[in-house]
Amino acid sequence: MTLKVALLGCGNVGSQVARILLDESEELAARIGVPLELTGIAVRNVDAPREGNLPRELFTTDAEALIDGADVVVELMGGLEPAGTLIQRALRRGASVVTGNKALLAARLPELTGSARDGGAELLYEAAVAGAIPILRPIRESLAGDHITKVLGIVNGTTNFILDAMDTHGSQFDDVLAEAQRLGYAEADPTADVAGHDAAAKAALLASLAFHTTFNLENVHCEGITEISADDVAGAAESGMVIKLLAIAERTTDAEGNEGVNVRVHPTLLSREHPLAAVRGAFNAVFVEAENAGELMFYGQGAGGAPTASAVMGDVVSLARGLSAGAGGGGEAQPRPTRALGIEESTTRYSISLEVTDETGVLAEIAGIFARHGVSIETMRQTVTADENGGHARLRFITHSGREAALASTVAEIEQLPVVETVSSVVRVEGK
Repeated sequence: MTLKVALLGCGNVGSQVARILLDESEELAARIGVPLELTGIAVRNVDAPREGNLPRELFTTDAEALIDGADVVVELMGGLEPAGTLIQRALRRGASVVTGNKALLAARLPELTGSARDGGAELLYEAAVAGAIPILRPIRESLAGDHITKVLGIVNGTTNFILDAMDTHGSQFDDVLAEAQRLGYAEADPTADVAGHDAAAKAALLASLAFHTTFNLENVHCEGITEISADDVAGAAESGMVIKLLAIAERTTDAEGNEGVNVRVHPTLLSREHPLAAVRGAFNAVFVEAENAGELMFYGQGAGGAPTASAVMGDVVSLARGLSAGAGGGGEAQPRPTRALGIEESTTRYSISLEVTDETGVLAEIAGIFARHGVSIETMRQTVTADENGGHARLRFITHSGREAALASTVAEIEQLPVVETVSSVVRVEGK
């Protein structure tokens, strides 16, 4: 018995997957129990220059024929189409699929998992969330008997590189972004990363697996890091904290006590004692809280051809072992209906920085607004300066935990005060 593998796409990750399948074929066969045969690589142009020495005869433009003869299809083309149609073709005919296509999964996960169930196939996508970090398989399998309450993680290496450099060197956002682009951590158009869209797609996938339901991008509140300034980062450091772009999914209840799951991506203040605060450079990490297992953290390379290929091959080997044992594809389990709650229903803390006129009664007036909205102040720091226009003060509040809706309405009312020159920063705080 030989299991046939079709590869769709031969970019940075695809070429590494092809190399592993060809160069490590004997070792893979020993681990699985049967050989894997790379039957072909579907590309748009077979004559395009490519790195590596992959056999020319493997390349084809006929992706459909390649899929129809495969036991396992590895999709690394990216984009919504034709990748979506090709994956559907594979799943409907019973061929299991491994993909790293987070954008497609975030947009069409219910449709694709339904096709997997109908075709008796598997759809695995470990590489879609955190590069080489094995996080989806532990959630899907190792924690299947537990009750996950919260998942939070750094799942975008570009933004972590930027924020880490701002924290370590006091650099400005634009300068670090340019450096990230020079090093290849950021694309020429970095919008998907710095606006949080990449992390939001990954958050939807993490939440879907962790809470046994289906979330898409519409269910994810998304904020990027473009408004984070060097002053914000310095202020965090003064308080023993660091700013990270976090993807967060957690069980919570709305104002009426109805349970649901809130999924969000936004800049977040963390105590330097939190495990995620120590994640440096372009690395990723995911922190999981479960009722019985407690706190778990998964850490490693979040991107790159070889690390991501490692995650892809982990899924390929897992599928191949099942097929070689005659188990076939069991299909995805039916999702459980779980409400997606908006960010206004989440419970969080705020760090609020204000520039105000330095005059008597300002603090009392602001404190009164906090009180009216039921928001408790944990700490307050004041810095007074003077210029030719009179005295000014910078106030920085960190609140106790409160419902997002109350915190947001507090800030909105404070902004309207005549003595408030500007609300310079509002950043959520995670942890105790």
